[in-house]
Amino acid sequence: MAKFLVKGGKALEGNISVSGSKNASLPALAASLLFSPPAGGPAFQNLPEIEDIKRMKELLDSVNGGQFDYEIAKKIRASILAVGPALAHFGKTSFPHPGGCVIGARPIDVFLDGWKAMGANISTSDVHSKLLTSDVHNLTIYEVSAPRGLKGCDFIFRVPSVTGTEGLMMTAILAKGQTVLRNAAEEPEIASLADWLNKNGAEIRGAGTHTITIEGRAGKPLSGQVPFFAPPDRIEAGSLAILGAVAAKEMTIKNFPAEELTALLAVLKAAGVEYEIGNGELALKQSRRYVGRAVNIQTKEYPGFATDLQAPYVVFATQAEGASMIHETIFEGRLSYVEDLNKMGARITLCDPHRAIVHGPSNLAGWNLEGPDIRAGLAFLMAALIANGESQIGNIYQIDRGYEKIDERLRKLGAEIKRVE
Repeated sequence: MAKFLVKGGKALEGNISVSGSKNASLPALAASLLFSPPAGGPAFQNLPEIEDIKRMKELLDSVNGGQFDYEIAKKIRASILAVGPALAHFGKTSFPHPGGCVIGARPIDVFLDGWKAMGANISTSDVHSKLLTSDVHNLTIYEVSAPRGLKGCDFIFRVPSVTGTEGLMMTAILAKGQTVLRNAAEEPEIASLADWLNKNGAEIRGAGTHTITIEGRAGKPLSGQVPFFAPPDRIEAGSLAILGAVAAKEMTIKNFPAEELTALLAVLKAAGVEYEIGNGELALKQSRRYVGRAVNIQTKEYPGFATDLQAPYVVFATQAEGASMIHETIFEGRLSYVEDLNKMGARITLCDPHRAIVHGPSNLAGWNLEGPDIRAGLAFLMAALIANGESQIGNIYQIDRGYEKIDERLRKLGAEIKRVE
C-alpha cells in the first residue's frame, strides 16, 4: 500500500487551484442512468481525478439489468446514489449496503422509505463468500422493484439528508406524477445537480431549499444535450483555507467558492486569520509565528459549519491560543482520529463521541499514522506538514478518494511530501 512520507515545519507559499467538486460530480454521474442510451449519455467536464470518481464510473459500467457489482458497490458510499436512477430506468435493482468511510452509523432507511412511498417493493437476501472475491464473507442484498412503475409522492425527511435528497430527487424524475420532498437538505451540490438536470429536460423546483417539487416524466428519459461541468469543491477549498491559515507564509487559493463557505470564513476571521477575497480567489498572508485564537465550532447542515471540515479545523485548533470546543452533531464516530493527534503532541480531550476540547497551542512531532477516512486522512497530512520531524501516513487511498493529486499540488507550494509504494 502506498504511503506518504512527510517532512514537516516548512512554510507553504504560492498559488493553488480548487479542483472540481467530488460531492457534485458523484450524483451527476449517477444521474447518467436517467438519460437515453441511444444519445450516448451526457458529457462530463472538470471532474476531479480521484478514486471515488473512478469507482463510480466502474460501478455504472457494471450495471446489468439494474443489478450492481457488489464488490464495487461495497467500496464507495456514493454507490447508493445510483440505485434510485437504476430503479427508475430498469424498474428493478439489487445492491448491497454501501461502503465508504467508517465515521459512524450511515443508515439507508431514508432511501428505502422514499422508494416505498413511490410504490416500490423491497426485500433482502444474503450473499455468501462463494459469490465474492474480497474478504467480505457475507452481504445483505437489497432487492427493489416497481412492477407497476414509480409514482410521485409527498415525502418528508425526518432529518435533512444530502444523499437522500439527491437520490429521491433523481428517482422521482422518471416517476409518474408529482413528487414533493419536504425538509430536504439545502447543500449547493443539490441545486447544482437540479440545475443541470433541468437543462436536460427535468422539471425540478426548489432545489437548494427545504421543499423540492419534481414533475415526473413517466419513464421518459432525459436528453443529455447539455454537459455537466463540476463546480469548485467547497470542501477542498475550505480544507486548503485552513491549511493556508496554519501552515502558509503566503498562499492564494484560486477558484474559491467563498459564498459557499461563509460559516468557515466567519470562524477563521474570529480566530484572527487575515485573508482577502476577490476575483474568485482567497489570499492568505501570515507569519509562521502566527497563532490564532481558539474558537468553538459546531458542525451543522449547510449553510452551517460543514462536518467534512471538522477534522482539518481540529488541526488548526491545536495551534490556536486557548481551548476550542468541537461539537460534531452529524456523525458519532467522526472524532475517533483525535487520539492519533494526541500521539503527535496535541492536547485534545475527547468528552464523548460528539465533543472534544482542543487545548492550544501545541508543538506537534512527526508520527506514523493511518488515515481512517477521507477527511481525517487529510487532517493527518496537514498535521504532518506543521509538525517537527518526519511523519509517515498510511492508507492514503482514503485521501486519494477525495483530493486530486494532493501530494503533487502541495509540493508546488513547497511541502516536502513523497509518495512511496
